[in-house]
Amino acid sequence: MLDRDALAQLKGLKTQIESEKERTEAVLRGTPARYGFARTDDGREVFVPPDEMLKAFPGDRVRVCLRPGKDKRPIAEIEGLVDSPIGEFTGRCVSKGKAMFVEPDIPGVSRWLFLPPQARNGAKTGDYLRCALQRHPIRDGKPQAKVLATIGAADEPGIENSYTMAKYGLEREWSEGDKEKLNEILANAAPENDPGREDFSDLAFVTIDAARTQDIDDALYAEVTSDGWLLYVAIADPTAYITADSPLRATVAARASSAYFHGAVVPMLPESIAQQRCALTEGELRAALVCRVAIAEDGSVGEFKFFEAKIRSRAKLSYCAVDRYLSGQDESLICHATPLEALYQVSRALRSRREANELVMEDRQEFRWQLNDRGHIESIEPCEKLSSQRLVEECMVATNRCAAVLLADAGASGPFVVHDGFRRDRLKDREKFLELYVKDAGSLDPDSLEGYRDLLRQLAASEHELPLRSMVNRLLTRARLSKKPGAHMGMSLPLYTNCTSPLRKYLDFLVHLQIKATLRGEAAAACEQPELDTLNQKLQKLRQISNEAERWLTLEYLQRQSEVAPGPWSAHVSHMGNNGFSVRLDDSGLEGYVDLRKAGEKFHFDKWTATLKSKSRHFRVNTPVKVTLIGSDEETAHLPLFKLDPNSGRKLEVISQPEETTDA
Repeated sequence: MLDRDALAQLKGLKTQIESEKERTEAVLRGTPARYGFARTDDGREVFVPPDEMLKAFPGDRVRVCLRPGKDKRPIAEIEGLVDSPIGEFTGRCVSKGKAMFVEPDIPGVSRWLFLPPQARNGAKTGDYLRCALQRHPIRDGKPQAKVLATIGAADEPGIENSYTMAKYGLEREWSEGDKEKLNEILANAAPENDPGREDFSDLAFVTIDAARTQDIDDALYAEVTSDGWLLYVAIADPTAYITADSPLRATVAARASSAYFHGAVVPMLPESIAQQRCALTEGELRAALVCRVAIAEDGSVGEFKFFEAKIRSRAKLSYCAVDRYLSGQDESLICHATPLEALYQVSRALRSRREANELVMEDRQEFRWQLNDRGHIESIEPCEKLSSQRLVEECMVATNRCAAVLLADAGASGPFVVHDGFRRDRLKDREKFLELYVKDAGSLDPDSLEGYRDLLRQLAASEHELPLRSMVNRLLTRARLSKKPGAHMGMSLPLYTNCTSPLRKYLDFLVHLQIKATLRGEAAAACEQPELDTLNQKLQKLRQISNEAERWLTLEYLQRQSEVAPGPWSAHVSHMGNNGFSVRLDDSGLEGYVDLRKAGEKFHFDKWTATLKSKSRHFRVNTPVKVTLIGSDEETAHLPLFKLDPNSGRKLEVISQPEETTDA
């Protein structure tokens, strides 16, 4: 037995150990390994051993006990769960022996979750699932999930799109309640019969779109005048049904935009309004918002006026058919020669004016995907932008410019599309860049429309061996939505917005509401900046979602191609990063990533030459490379990963400039 002194010493040691412990709350952060870290509210990150990480998930808020480790550094032990963000999630059904699990598609969660027999809901191995957490692992480290629904089998046609939509909660259809409200509105409204609308039904409007398009939201007409042309752009009018004070407006705002996938669309508006009642269908009288604008022979935009109107499209024409007609390959559209010839002339004048006085995005090689019955890529063909597509584009840009001027003159709170040019937090870098690469930089004012335009033109036309136009992109902002009018530096325009796709984009829908209020002499409803910021975030999220599905299809295609022709494949560097770069395959335009941290040598990034360098190799934008597919990235879903051919990048001449480097 221990004597009293020994017992007292043990008690004192226990008291000391307890006094060295600290209890607090923290949020868990996972790592690619099994261990993690607990981030406390005061900003500390404390190591969590692998066995402790089994008790919770990354992102969980937990109660932890912090105690000294063997090296006196603190270690976190998980004592209880405060809150977990994991509720419903998606994943894939996997099995091991007779046991079934779901491999969750949750960032940072790499372990499988057990599916009890009574919770499988008919799921089979390989199925993609929507699940819910049934038992948290906080007690025994053994989590369980239940299957809510099967999204589809692995070989189901279009599963890439269906799964990605389900993963991010994109609903293909409106709720039944909202559809009933909309159908009631459609049954009782006939704005095309409103005598107060301007009647343009005698003008020979035509629509030009993809052959399969049903939600036709613009129609065009032009006529020659003594000093140029009168251009009429008619835009579908869903706000004639879903008004500013309609409860359905919130539903439209929540969807933000139609989401486009290869082989599928999640529409912003239901078919009953987007493809039927509002679509500018051939031969049907339709309500429309019409912009009439005078275009001078030199392509300058003159006087304009917007009308709440009604029109009747004379024909539904496809881009390909119009392009064949304009190029003289097909005379079948000769009956529409008068408006088509005028539209072609006015679009060329507008384009020439923009190229001479503004900034126009350079065309790059485009590719067309051909999908098979499973929704997978069957083949990829190079394609060029059609003259008919440019025709429509120029008419839309002119109309959008007019809409922005109308709203600004009326004092409406936008929404405007603003591009600020250079980032305010990188002005010192801009100064250094201009000093290094731009002649007579002091004579340019890059914060003015003219100075910014001249600078970017000079960089694009430069014969410097560095890709100066691409290099400057890291110093530029992205376009944003604003309640206040402002310049669009990227287009070299004093004002800009979007109004020509209200069936597909809430931004355009919102601009229509503002234009109508202005035309009626009413106070336009104020667009609050937080609402526009939220809309911008939603649009970015939709792009990320469609890009994820596209990467999945890309990866599947490349994996099949690599079985037939494993490479290496010819490509060019398309985007630089600190640790690697993106490449674009020459024969297909498909993109993937090269991680130079796994290249067997140390690289550093020189931002003044936008070059990743090692002792033997150098890479920058447009560097030709040879690559081989090796898999996909764990952090970016389905992103193809490539391995470089050993000889890629070895012959690039080193350009000497002052260096500021980041190790890869």
